[in-house]
Amino acid sequence: MFEIRPIDPPTYRSQTRRSTLIIAVVFLALAMLLSSLAVMLLGEPGGDNFRLNVAGVALALAITAALLRGAFWSQPWMASAVYGWRLKRSLMRITNVMHQVTEGVARHDPTAMKLLRFYHLGLSQMHDLDGNSSDHSQLLREADQHTEKMQASGLDIDQPRLDRQWLEDLKAKNR
Repeated sequence: MFEIRPIDPPTYRSQTRRSTLIIAVVFLALAMLLSSLAVMLLGEPGGDNFRLNVAGVALALAITAALLRGAFWSQPWMASAVYGWRLKRSLMRITNVMHQVTEGVARHDPTAMKLLRFYHLGLSQMHDLDGNSSDHSQLLREADQHTEKMQASGLDIDQPRLDRQWLEDLKAKNR
């Protein structure tokens, strides 16, 4: 289950820039070190060592990815980036079944209506966090219309949590 929580957009952007910079520096340092080591240990003096350099960079990328998901993921300095990744992943799960969501909303299916409300809230927050205001006005119009439908159906419009069971239920209803 994922829950939307209030986050200050400038703070979010600052923290994600910092974590991105840290990961980039780790990758660059590893790439330089491993490429140099590969050439020093396996290379030919004055020869073509391009493959060894590429191998060093590829190994650095693999190690950086492992560090990111292993050691770095739970670090406090990664919290904003992890939250943003989880928010985007949650939104993508809904996007992948959006045709079923819109069909369910047209039928006034409560699960589909909750999913669409969460989607609107999450997408709105993602726009705010990323500083993307270009699509915001159309999203607000759609969200307001959907909110009115939910209120008319007697559904709670406060949907800050994405319950994965809602997605499973929606898929099961549309089989």
